[in-house]
Amino acid sequence: MRVRRTQLTRRTSGQRLAGRRRLSPVRAVASVLLAGALAVTATACTSGGDKGGGGPAWQGGNEAEQKPKASAAITAPAADAKDVPASAEITFTSKDATETKVEVKNAAGETVEGNLNGDGTWLPEKQLDYGTTYTATVTATGDDGKPATATSTFTTMAKPGKQVRVTSFLGDGQTVGVGMPLIVKFSRAIPEDYRDDVQRRMTVKATPTQEGIWHWVSPTEVRYRPKTYWKANTKIFYKIQAGGLPMGDGYYGRADLTVDIKTGTALLMTVDNKSKKMTVTRDGKTIKTIPISLGKKSTPSSSGTMVIIEKKKETVFDTMDDPNPENRYITDIEYAQRLTWGGEFIHAAPWSVADQGRRNVSHGCVNMSTANAKWLFNQTRIGDPIVVKGTETKLQNGNGWTDWNMSWDEYVKGSAIPYKPAG
Repeated sequence: MRVRRTQLTRRTSGQRLAGRRRLSPVRAVASVLLAGALAVTATACTSGGDKGGGGPAWQGGNEAEQKPKASAAITAPAADAKDVPASAEITFTSKDATETKVEVKNAAGETVEGNLNGDGTWLPEKQLDYGTTYTATVTATGDDGKPATATSTFTTMAKPGKQVRVTSFLGDGQTVGVGMPLIVKFSRAIPEDYRDDVQRRMTVKATPTQEGIWHWVSPTEVRYRPKTYWKANTKIFYKIQAGGLPMGDGYYGRADLTVDIKTGTALLMTVDNKSKKMTVTRDGKTIKTIPISLGKKSTPSSSGTMVIIEKKKETVFDTMDDPNPENRYITDIEYAQRLTWGGEFIHAAPWSVADQGRRNVSHGCVNMSTANAKWLFNQTRIGDPIVVKGTETKLQNGNGWTDWNMSWDEYVKGSAIPYKPAG
């Protein structure tokens, strides 16, 4: 079953019709002539005994304003509908209403928590139960204070057998770098014409507020980044209301997903191939400059903006499957921080200390002394950004978390729904 959102428009209180009656042209002329006659009479009787001075009671008065009555209607789910997806939202219209309320209850009379959106929809806090009857009531109240109501009783579908699992790379309580994208994956490819529905159920709340957008990396993965790096110490809550949501070919979302994380300090790394140095800043202040060695000409490092993907205090680099015999080796490595899927890391390289700050001798990694690698390892978090400048090769998008290697205009093109600038 394909459920599509209906775009709704509600008339605001500012659009109400004034209820004031108007005089006909004939009656208006007569009123003017009569008013003139009365004015002449009053002028002529200055010495008379008329002490009232108020004139007829109706002269100059306004007739009572007729206040419009509010109305309400529920457009979905339809009354008595069966097999409604558990992701169902209530869509409605209201007219001439100064206040609109939506209430949803199950068969036991228990209220379902939810949120009223500005586009004529109400969305439950979590997916509805399967095989359960609910009643939605929309109440619209106008200027006259009299409420108008609309109701719809519907029943959700049985639990589907074909479900899509939704997972997040990050988990509750993590502290990440200011370049960390929010990464959500699906256990099955989401058809292109369903991605807008899925994305509308994906919300991000950042404190302080920051503009951002979701970007579909592939049919099974979508990421979110702000317009600029996250601000230091930002609290981030994101919610994927996928439970019971149709996802194409008879598949439905398995469950809702929520994640609560935060960013740390704004630690940034900049590598300049010309100077052979890395500059490390925290919250805008330089805290260290480190001599480095990048990839030699046959195995150059990538220029672009990357973020730290993973950190390993001790690991082994094994490149014995490299087609070029000169690039095959097995080496114990300390303080390794991955930058690309292609194998570029920041790591300790005690064998190249004499070259660091002078020339490039690595296989594409950012080499530094063991002491400097250890110091940096203890400063960084997953998601901290690093910019490499001036090498022979440009970073390929997709070779790592390259969300920041794209301009904002490029990034918004990956959204399944039109981008609306903040403000």
